[in-house]
Amino acid sequence: MSILNISAYKFVALDDLAELRARIVERCDALALKGTILLAPEGINLFLAADAPAVHAFIAWLHADPRFADIAPKESWSDEVPFGRMRVRLKKEIITMHAPAIRPGDGRAPHVLPRDLHRWLDQGHDDDGREVVLLDTRNDYEVAAGTFENTVEYGLSSFTGFPGAVAADRERFEGKTVVSFCTGGIRCEKAAIHMREIGIENVFQLEGGILKYFEEVGGAHWRGDCFVFDGRGAVDPALAPSGDA
Repeated sequence: MSILNISAYKFVALDDLAELRARIVERCDALALKGTILLAPEGINLFLAADAPAVHAFIAWLHADPRFADIAPKESWSDEVPFGRMRVRLKKEIITMHAPAIRPGDGRAPHVLPRDLHRWLDQGHDDDGREVVLLDTRNDYEVAAGTFENTVEYGLSSFTGFPGAVAADRERFEGKTVVSFCTGGIRCEKAAIHMREIGIENVFQLEGGILKYFEEVGGAHWRGDCFVFDGRGAVDPALAPSGDA
């Protein structure tokens, strides 16, 4: 497999969206990249594919901007580019929830690393002895492709339904450690911030999402594949295209 696929995001205040978009479009065109990049006042979300040198050149260029210097993409490989074109879009939110949870200047949500979550799941509790509740923040069709064992999920058709669903279910999480997760980290971080804002304690996001968990841990405690938003359809715990979404 010769095509490098990456996904990455960062919640960071951006006030030069039009100018930033123009520069990104120029750079993506020069490197013949394909995929989608979303820009909003709250940050950047990107999915790109091409041969590895082109992808690495773009990330090196992006890292030269201090706002994006610490972006660390998740990587996977495929035989073909799973995007038909390159799109760079301006949005109100990089992941739409219609809730004012994200304030980039306030910092990130607390997180748990994939290997630590694996250990918690193996031992049946976190390091403080609390029961761990896994919360899938993705939409129903994504969950259908695969998810962690014993996961709470709300059958969402859109992430905009998450605030109402979790507010009605908050008693479930009392006295427990909640780990929100999603494909690459963006939705579960926004979800974790929102949950903490409404008073749910001991909430963490899975750092890097499912894709980072697959990269570092594999398929332990997972069932099925992981839906991805490109032509591959889904990837298995080895991060190989499954096409089963």
